[in-house]
Amino acid sequence: MILFRQALRFTSRLPFICGRCRTYSAQVGAVERVISAFRSVSGDEGVSVGSAVREQHGRDESVHRCRPPDVVVFPRSVEEVSALAKICHHHQLPMIPFGTGTGLEGGVGALKGGVCFSLRKMEQVLDLHQEDFDVTVEPGVTRKGLNSYLRDTGLWFPVDPGADASLCGMAATSASGTNAVRYGTMRENVLNLEVVLADGTVLHTAGKGRRPRKTSAGYNLTNLFVGSEGTLGIITKATLRLYGIPESMVSAVCSFPSVQSAVDSTVQILQAGVSIARIEFLDDVMINACNRFNNLSYVVTPTLFLEFHGSSKSMQEQVSITEEITRDNGGSDFAWAEDEETRGRLWKARHDAWYAALALRPGCKAYSTDVCVPISRLPQIIVETKEDLIRNNITGPIAGHVGDGNFHCLIVLDPNDPDEVQRVHSFTERLARRALAMDGTCTGEHGIGLGKRALLREEVGPSAIEVMLGLKASLDPKNLMNPGKVL
Repeated sequence: MILFRQALRFTSRLPFICGRCRTYSAQVGAVERVISAFRSVSGDEGVSVGSAVREQHGRDESVHRCRPPDVVVFPRSVEEVSALAKICHHHQLPMIPFGTGTGLEGGVGALKGGVCFSLRKMEQVLDLHQEDFDVTVEPGVTRKGLNSYLRDTGLWFPVDPGADASLCGMAATSASGTNAVRYGTMRENVLNLEVVLADGTVLHTAGKGRRPRKTSAGYNLTNLFVGSEGTLGIITKATLRLYGIPESMVSAVCSFPSVQSAVDSTVQILQAGVSIARIEFLDDVMINACNRFNNLSYVVTPTLFLEFHGSSKSMQEQVSITEEITRDNGGSDFAWAEDEETRGRLWKARHDAWYAALALRPGCKAYSTDVCVPISRLPQIIVETKEDLIRNNITGPIAGHVGDGNFHCLIVLDPNDPDEVQRVHSFTERLARRALAMDGTCTGEHGIGLGKRALLREEVGPSAIEVMLGLKASLDPKNLMNPGKVL
């Protein structure tokens, strides 16, 4: 218990959003008393107060930092999650769900201490219905793990946020990624969820075991929990849509004289009904970074990376239509490929963009912004954002899912430089408000987490916030589920 008492004296630190971490209000003795109760549920190996384990579970891939949880538990079933939640609820201990820690908005930070529920031991693919194109998974199953499991079935799960995130964590943040333009986000691909509420109640959002492709039965509780970021309950099971692996995939790359011409091409490609699966955008700064990182020779101008899914017969026609559209908009150096190896080479810059950005300033940390606007507003917001970056001496190459208006500034900064941290923080707030002024959102796929709560209020308005607070109070009246996030 000496180690545990030392843990409770951990000093809060949050370099990117200072002052948000709060002292844990529960008595030390209250936490100590529940340790044995936790062990009676999950065994000695299922409970940890070790500093290294707690540190690991108190941070994600973001620049946000705060104190770690006081305890980490490793449940193996929904029954254990429920039993542990009941203990926490009785003793008023905060609960923070943890998947793989790949989040980008500080969503796993233990702002008020408490108990981290690490769900990695719940890693079973439970039910696969090939003929119905759906699967049910536990929260420890990752995107890559599921697709590896599905490899010989002719099916796949296409939502791809980049990192090998846990699927239930992806549901919790309403993640999306490069395939969203064709296959949608997590919100469109979750059929049912099993959720443990703050008091240990087990809820099935669409009814236990149900997996219809559509329903108009009552309120959409499934979508209430998709994007809730662990603030309403702990997702312990997700039923997901699956898709047939495309017969043919073709990748293409094309450079443009301006952001406007690249976006105009995107809009026209979508209007033409081309079977496009991905349309990714890199600005000139990012292209230059990728050239340097991988010894490539792309023309240093705004560039689109495209991928087509469909039948072999249709691919040639789809590519021809796209090439004509890009040419009419001033595009050049259009190149495409169907075989996997060449496709990989064409897309290498996009695949390695994050690492190429980091290589611009070795030893520094990357932070990704996440605004999304109507596609027609992309040229204006990108031009204004690039001017803002230059004016404030911030390193921030741009990559975006241009097919749905979502783009990221991959900002590389020194977290130990207070002046730079403040400049970046001010920039990100200006960028978010710029997006809101253009009828967009402050977050397209990363979530609200720690840093965007004030922006959420600006985005949806006080009436919507009051409704959200009412929902939160109804499901979690003691405010124990991931407190300090979203609202």
